[in-house]
Amino acid sequence: MSLAQHVTAIEGVDRDLPGSDQESAVNKGLWRPLSFDPLAPLETAESTDHAVGPLPHAAAYKVSSAKRLFQVVFGALMCCLAAGVVFGFASLKPILIAEGVYADLCDASAVHDDGGGKRVSPPPIPCPEQDMRLNLFFIVASIVANVSALFAGYSLDHYGRRACYLAASVFIAAGCVLLGYAFAIPEFDGYVVGNVFLSLGGTFLFVPSFQLSNAFPKYSGLIVAVITGSFDASAAVLLLYQIVWEATDGAFAPNQFFFAYLAIPVVLLVGEFALMPRDAYHTTPELEHKIERAQDASRDVHDSDEDIDSQTELRRVRGARADRRLAKLDQIEDLLGSSDEREERAQKQDEVQIASGVWGVLHGLPAHRQMMTAWFVLILLLTVVQMLKMNNFISTIHSQYRYLLQSDEDAEAVSKFFGIALPVGGIITTPFIGWLLDSLSVTATIGVLTGFIALIGVFNCLPFLWAGYATVLLFVIFRPLYYSAMSDYATKVFGFATFGRLYGAITCLSGVLTLSQSGLDALVHGPLQGNPTPINIALAVGGTVVGLTLTGYVAAKAKAYREEVQQISCVPSEQMRLICEDEESYGSLQAQGCGL
Repeated sequence: MSLAQHVTAIEGVDRDLPGSDQESAVNKGLWRPLSFDPLAPLETAESTDHAVGPLPHAAAYKVSSAKRLFQVVFGALMCCLAAGVVFGFASLKPILIAEGVYADLCDASAVHDDGGGKRVSPPPIPCPEQDMRLNLFFIVASIVANVSALFAGYSLDHYGRRACYLAASVFIAAGCVLLGYAFAIPEFDGYVVGNVFLSLGGTFLFVPSFQLSNAFPKYSGLIVAVITGSFDASAAVLLLYQIVWEATDGAFAPNQFFFAYLAIPVVLLVGEFALMPRDAYHTTPELEHKIERAQDASRDVHDSDEDIDSQTELRRVRGARADRRLAKLDQIEDLLGSSDEREERAQKQDEVQIASGVWGVLHGLPAHRQMMTAWFVLILLLTVVQMLKMNNFISTIHSQYRYLLQSDEDAEAVSKFFGIALPVGGIITTPFIGWLLDSLSVTATIGVLTGFIALIGVFNCLPFLWAGYATVLLFVIFRPLYYSAMSDYATKVFGFATFGRLYGAITCLSGVLTLSQSGLDALVHGPLQGNPTPINIALAVGGTVVGLTLTGYVAAKAKAYREEVQQISCVPSEQMRLICEDEESYGSLQAQGCGL
């Protein structure tokens, strides 16, 4: 699965570095946008001029609400149709097997001619070589979805959302063409490359779509949830195709489906130029800055006023300027919310930060020092294990339960249930995930994740049909929860300033190590003789141990951090300066104050 697909906020507050001013360092913060760009500059200035990118931004309050609503709906619809289509692999795999994809890797006795010259294996049981190659078809696309989020983030920051959407349309079209011809021409092996292009297109479509939340800043959280849910729903595209393929007895062939799917990048291209904004809308810090300027009555006075001799005319000119200034202020506040609404949101943000128990613990540290802490190492290990587990489960669910239940019919039932539950579960759980992450401490959140890991591991080893269904239900809840919690952990612990670097490191390392799934497939089909239980036990035990270790570490550090915050809140600024000269401490406010 892709780490980029479940973010909890597109911008937020990093703890400011304690200095010599009179405000408590505990209560200060810098608004920063969330960026997947690992090369994004690290600014520490408070000015909004440093908080925004070099690209021009558009004023959302100058665009009608109806048009902005259509833009959000269009972006969500496109994500629903294309953002994560490759993750519907569990629905596509039976079709690939029945169509004889990679059946030529099997022994001659394991295949037969379908009468049309195409060699197909007896469905639904592929030979080990074919099964492993089909799994690789998904593994590579999953890795690309993770790693390409970094390139999509870089492109978004440097070239804008429109460039990313155009690239997405090209990638998706290329993937459709390659897959279409691969199915139409058996000698042409364009399956893996075609799926990679679909994965690239989905990421370049999805990551920039979060910017659309700035169309309605008051409801940005809801829009982020809708975009996230749209990604989860996109896994149903291949499920719907599987239903149609079965209903037509295979008459609606895969090549016909992928050539028809070319309509999606065409619609994306047309909609981009006909409806979508050319530039990103202003972010919350920019709008706050505009409100400050609009509230400044001194801006009604210009140097050119000295050329006006009549006091009556001078009052009229200044009055007209004040009217325009206040009208603009009303427009911005209609978009962003009144001062009371903004204060209420700020208080809610403070409550979330307090509830987390560790907000700001590593904010202000350079990325390379953050990577040297246990905070980073443990979440990296947990993510590696969970990505491996999730990708393995998605790509092998049918073969796992064929062995565990000793029934191809029951395995097919579990697999089809999973194909439905995967997108539906992601959509249903998204709103609750946001509430959960805002309400629980980071320690409690990691504890909940560890509980899920242990339960899934246990149920996934039981040879009962009900256990298969239970595993699927737990999995489809855990998957979006884990990735959302991981993003939430990164922003609260490491901060928005270094998010791209830390998230990029976790993404790349866990993605590369996911290639080891091919080795797990070889073990299952070789020495384990098709038995997935030893692998499932190893992943469950490994994930649970790392999860418990991380939970214990975070709990201990959170307690120490609370005591430290209380002490530092009472230290005068001059004493803070002296402490900084004498102390260097990872993950502490003292270290941040010293600029470490």
